[in-house]
Amino acid sequence: MKEFIPDIQGSLRKEIIRMPAAISTASGIRIFGKLIRSLIFTTDVAIIRNCNADAVIAVYPFTPQPLISHALIIAADIPVFCGVGGGTTTGKRVLNLAMDAEFQGAIGVVVNHPTQNDIIADLRQRIDVPIVVTVANGGVDISKRLAAGASILNVSAAGDTPSVVEKIRREYPEVPIIATGGPKEESIIKTIAAGANAITYTPPTSAEIFQKKMEIYRETGLV
Repeated sequence: MKEFIPDIQGSLRKEIIRMPAAISTASGIRIFGKLIRSLIFTTDVAIIRNCNADAVIAVYPFTPQPLISHALIIAADIPVFCGVGGGTTTGKRVLNLAMDAEFQGAIGVVVNHPTQNDIIADLRQRIDVPIVVTVANGGVDISKRLAAGASILNVSAAGDTPSVVEKIRREYPEVPIIATGGPKEESIIKTIAAGANAITYTPPTSAEIFQKKMEIYRETGLV
C-alpha cells in the first residue's frame, strides 16, 4: 500500500520550486540527524525561501565573502553548505572562511576541485562540520582526498557525472556522494543509479520565473 503523505499549502505560497520527483529515490545523506536528498544550487534568497529542497549548496564564481554566507544562513529555513574557495581563493583564507561559516551555522563547507590536499587536511583539524570536496573529472585521486579529510564528494563533471560517480562508487562503496543531476528526470535517475546519495538541482532563475508570470499578466490584463 502506497504511503499517503498529507500536503498542506497556503494560498500565497503554493507556487514554489519543487525538486524533481526522481530525487526522492536517492538514499540521502544523514548529517547531524538531518536526511538530505536534494540540494538546490543557488544564492538567490527568494528562491531559497520558496523551494522544497532539503538543503542549499551556496557556491558561486566569485571570491567567497563572509557577508554573503551570513545573509544566506540567516535567510534560509533549510541547512546551507557554504562555498569557501580552494581555486583562486586558497591557503589561510580558505581556513578562515570555513571557520567563519561553521561559526555562523553552516551545515558543511564546499571546496573547489583545485583545492590542495594539505588545505583539506588543515580544514579537518580546524572544523567539525563536513568538508565537501568537489570532483570535476575522473582523474582525481579519491584515496588522497579521503585520506586528507574529505567527508563528502561533490561530483560535478557535466555530462560525465554518472560515469565518474559510478567509478567512485565501485571503488568506495560507502563514501557519501553528492552529484549534479542535470536538468531532466532521466539524467537524475541515471546519476542516482550510478551511486549518488544526494542530487544537486539547478533551479530556473527568478528572471525566468517572473517572465512566465508576466506573460500571464499581459494575457489576462489584470489590474
